[in-house]
Amino acid sequence: MDMPISQEATPHLNMLLRRTLVDAGLSTYAAKDKYNRTRPFAAHKDSPCTPQDEAQLSKDGSYPSGHAALGWAWALLLSELAPERADALLARGHAFGQSRVICGVHWQSDVDAGRLMGSAAVAKLHADPVFKAQMAAARSEVAAARSKGAKPGLDCQAEAAALK
Repeated sequence: MDMPISQEATPHLNMLLRRTLVDAGLSTYAAKDKYNRTRPFAAHKDSPCTPQDEAQLSKDGSYPSGHAALGWAWALLLSELAPERADALLARGHAFGQSRVICGVHWQSDVDAGRLMGSAAVAKLHADPVFKAQMAAARSEVAAARSKGAKPGLDCQAEAAALK
């Protein structure tokens, strides 16, 4: 977004992102519970990039990826709020999902299905008047932050450099 996002700096945008954490991220659980697909690291008898999460991940089905659903949903929403940054935001949302494959916690088809779930969740949210009001408030907040020249922290710069 090329600006700071936090509960203090952008409370409406922060709430919108927290809301979609539930709407998009948890939209995958009916399928996860039904298919209970084995994760790649378990199938290959390997460890994921985050071995401390291995026990928890082993109990949770791989298909579809909730992280990919959330990352893609956030990329779509943020692209609506900052269309001039859409390319960078969508690239970041895509990379977020791909990191799950790289780390061995999801198969590519899990991530692809997660992105579809994220897209569907965002489409459904657009019919909700509360969501529409939250988007309008977030849009005003983004405009205000940009008019003040607010800049992102070091984490955003490091992440952008890593994605190049």
